[in-house]
Amino acid sequence: MATRQPFTSSDTADEAVRATCDDASTCKRFATSKGYWKDPYIQYFVRQSGERKAPEISRGYYARVHGVNRLLDGFLRKTTCNCQVINLGAGLDTTFWRLKEANLLPKKYFEVDFSVIVARKLHNIKTKPPLSNPIVATHSTDLLLMDGHSLDSDRYCIIGADLRDLPALEEKLKKCHLDTKLPTLFVSECVLVYMTLEQSSSLVKWVADTFDTAMFINYEQVNMADRFGQIMIENLQRRQCNLAGVEVCRSLESQKDRFLLAGWEKADALDMMTVYNILPQDDVGRIEQLEFLDERELLQQLLQHYCICWATKDKLSLGLLDVTF
Repeated sequence: MATRQPFTSSDTADEAVRATCDDASTCKRFATSKGYWKDPYIQYFVRQSGERKAPEISRGYYARVHGVNRLLDGFLRKTTCNCQVINLGAGLDTTFWRLKEANLLPKKYFEVDFSVIVARKLHNIKTKPPLSNPIVATHSTDLLLMDGHSLDSDRYCIIGADLRDLPALEEKLKKCHLDTKLPTLFVSECVLVYMTLEQSSSLVKWVADTFDTAMFINYEQVNMADRFGQIMIENLQRRQCNLAGVEVCRSLESQKDRFLLAGWEKADALDMMTVYNILPQDDVGRIEQLEFLDERELLQQLLQHYCICWATKDKLSLGLLDVTF
């Protein structure tokens, strides 16, 4: 059971964090329009912006999307989809629809984000049949439980919640029939870094304490103590975006330690340059032909300052400790 901890947040800081959802979605929309990867669903959430994105940004998102998906799909295969996935700070992510199309849906797919973002996503789902039809198709009745800030169906659930308020989060997930006995994967992308170390550690410890068989995939900044990292922090601060948990982003070791100290069995981490270099190189070669890249050194610096860290505990001995690149 999660214990209630006081948390403080400023509306301005939270608003700046919410704005990062639009940034990520716009960058993904641009990259897919250029052919970096296929996502037929993002068009229903994000209008095509006239603004061009730098090639190193699109390549970074390519590595991020493919890296996270590779671990996620590995988890689904190890559990033969007899599991749950919980996407924390999901924003306008389209993974549920990708998994439905690939016949890789878990028993239930949950999304959590700020209520204002959830309301926007629900509006798009309600008004766009290519989004709503797959949800209805996986639901046993004609009636979807939906209000302005949540949707609950047999296979897909989206709730508005603050990840810093664990008791409220737990209560909302349980109302949507979260099963703590099922193997469960948590995914967070540039989410924990906006929480204090105490808050993010409480969250990953709550997961470790609540689920016997689980995996957590976390994508965020790393190597932030060097000059390039400081410039990244300053750029975000200018937009009133404070990386409250940046101390965990010192190194791959500090990223792993957050999980190991919270009771996870195993933790691994790779910077995104390494991930980029171990993704299938025929496809990497294809995307490198899409746009001319002026400075490969800038791409390298950028990717060396992001990482994927994944932690596992495998009481059911499903082979989750072997899920890797």
